[in-house]
Amino acid sequence: MGQAAPALSNARTPAEQGDKLSKRLNEHRKNIAKAATTIDLVDFEFRSLVVQSGWETAAEDYLIHLFRPIWNSETNILYGLGKHGDSATTRANKRSPWDTLHPGRAWAADSAEDAKSRSRINAELAAHFADYPAYIELEAVLSSFIDELRQG
Repeated sequence: MGQAAPALSNARTPAEQGDKLSKRLNEHRKNIAKAATTIDLVDFEFRSLVVQSGWETAAEDYLIHLFRPIWNSETNILYGLGKHGDSATTRANKRSPWDTLHPGRAWAADSAEDAKSRSRINAELAAHFADYPAYIELEAVLSSFIDELRQG
């Protein structure tokens, strides 16, 4: 999950919101392409929710809560896909879990230490999917959403 806040804070249409989302998706596409030995771009799907300016954060927060994507920092499992290439010496960065499982970004290879071992990441992934299985049917997504809207 992610958001790309529009250039105009009062944008009312997708056209007014501009191309920030497409640029962010293109950054992710390039990062995935660099990990060509472990993952393929065809393994990914993209869906968008265009909301009125000012609602991006609320929409993103709820979707992260609902779907619990493994690559978002909020789940603390496979974060790092969206990193922009800090040097290994910047803030003494360790290699992100994304770069540990999906090597290919040259700047990440310079990190001497992984933030997490491959075995730890794999164990966290298994536990995550046991606790939060993926939604298969749209009905289940909508039901979960409606259940959370109810008060009591």
